[in-house]
Amino acid sequence: MRRRNNWQIIKGQPLTELDKKILYLQNKGHLVPSRKLIKTEEQIEGIRRSGVVNSGILDLVAKEIKAGMSTAAIDKLVYDYTTDHGAIPAPLNFEGFPKSVCTSINEVVCHGIPSEKEILREGDIINVDVSTILDGYFSDASRMFMIGNVSPEKEKLVRVAKECLEVGMKAAKPFGYVGDIGHAVQKHAEKNGFSVVRDLCGHGVGLEFHEEPEVAHFGRKGTGMLLVPGMVFTIEPMINMGTYRVYIAEEDGWTVITDDELPSAQWEHTFVMREDGLEILSD
Repeated sequence: MRRRNNWQIIKGQPLTELDKKILYLQNKGHLVPSRKLIKTEEQIEGIRRSGVVNSGILDLVAKEIKAGMSTAAIDKLVYDYTTDHGAIPAPLNFEGFPKSVCTSINEVVCHGIPSEKEILREGDIINVDVSTILDGYFSDASRMFMIGNVSPEKEKLVRVAKECLEVGMKAAKPFGYVGDIGHAVQKHAEKNGFSVVRDLCGHGVGLEFHEEPEVAHFGRKGTGMLLVPGMVFTIEPMINMGTYRVYIAEEDGWTVITDDELPSAQWEHTFVMREDGLEILSD
C-alpha cells in the first residue's frame, strides 16, 4: 500500500535543501510530516511564550502542594495563575472536561478530575498536568510530586518515569523517527521492572491542543513519522508499577486507572525539534 504524499512542493518556489531531503526520504517510503506540522519561527516563539506561563504554573504548584490540600485547591491555583497571565487553561471544557488541570494520584494514570473531596495524604504521589493557551498558542507539561515521605517503591517509580522522559529526549534526533523515542523509553522502563502504558501517547502541539504525530512510548527504532526541524510535540511517558493495561472510570468517563490499581507516574515536556536536537518549550 502506498503511503500518503505528505510533503507537497510549493508551486512557483524553488526546492530548499529541506524539501530535497524530505522528498528523498518520502520517496524511499518513509512517513514524513505535512508542511503544517513544521512551525515557523514566529509560531515557535508564540508556543514558547505560552510555555513560559505553563511552566510558571507548575512552579507555583511545586511551592504550594502539600498533604491536606484538596485537588480542587490545585485547580484554583492553576486557573487563577493562568487567567492572571492573560491565558486560558486548555483543559477547561475541552470535550467536556470540567476543570482547568488534571490531577492524577497514585493508581490514576492521567485525566484525574480535581475535587474538593480528594485530599492529598502523606505518601501519595500525584501527577499535575497543565496545558495553556496564550494568544492562540498551546503548551503542555506535567510533573510528579511526592507528598511527604513516600515508599521506596513509589520513589523509584517517580524517578524512573523521569528518567524515561530523559532517555526519550536523548533518542529524539533531527531526521530520526518517532519510534526511536518509544523504543528508548520502553527499554529503560522494562529494565527497571516497570511497564509502559500503551493506550495513551504524546502528541504534536502548538496551534491546536492535539496534533500529529502520535508519540508512542513503546515500539521499534526506525519506525513512525520522520522527526523534522520545526516540529513541536510532547514526550510524556506513563510508567506503571504493574501491568501496562488501564481502564477508564465509568462514573466520569475521564479518569484513567491502572488495571491492577498499582501506582503510575508520568512526566511531560513540550519540545521543538531543532537542527541540533530538542529544545524544551515547557517543562
